[in-house]
Amino acid sequence: MSFRDGPPDFEPLDSSRPIVKYRRKLPHWTQEGATYFITFRLADSLPAEKLRELECFREDWLRMHPEPGGDNAWQKLHRECMRRVDEWLDACSGDCWLRDMACAGIVSRALHHFHEQRCFLSSYCIMPNHVHVLVRPFVGMDLGELLHSWKSFTAKEINKHLGRSGEVWEAESYDTLVRDSEHLWKALRYIGKNPVRAGLTESQWVRYVHPTWEKVGWGFGA
Repeated sequence: MSFRDGPPDFEPLDSSRPIVKYRRKLPHWTQEGATYFITFRLADSLPAEKLRELECFREDWLRMHPEPGGDNAWQKLHRECMRRVDEWLDACSGDCWLRDMACAGIVSRALHHFHEQRCFLSSYCIMPNHVHVLVRPFVGMDLGELLHSWKSFTAKEINKHLGRSGEVWEAESYDTLVRDSEHLWKALRYIGKNPVRAGLTESQWVRYVHPTWEKVGWGFGA
């Protein structure tokens, strides 16, 4: 199955076009018109000991891969960090404000708000303490700006609903360029199965926004 079998609105990584690469704690690759699998999490979603474990892993990895490590090495670091983070997030640590359906609704509405205006939204999953999104920003729309819009608006609204103030989201998100149709399929399956994998009985906040995904058999039950 290829991208041509699915909606034309989603495009894989194109190695013939420029890729912008930058790093914070993790590497980030961006390309205009490409599709991303993104994870962003609540600020308290990882316990302090897990954050220390992650930092120690990063430090050990960097000692073993001194600069210049190359893009492949940094992408491997990204994958290894995400494997650990995904497992820890599914343990549902922290206050898990997104269990509150009002808070989850705030996030859901925010994701839909820019659909077909600034981006094509494919699917998403709102977990108790994190969110997975498969999205393609429009050409000219910066991924960082889109994420900032989502997180800034939802943070204000969630705080208002909870009657609190302070940080809601962790500053750095995890984003991966979708490489090809196999990678796309894996991302869709991951989103659909995340609640079950985390031991949750409800998948109410799993959404496949584009109906064509269901038609080509890439939906939750595929």
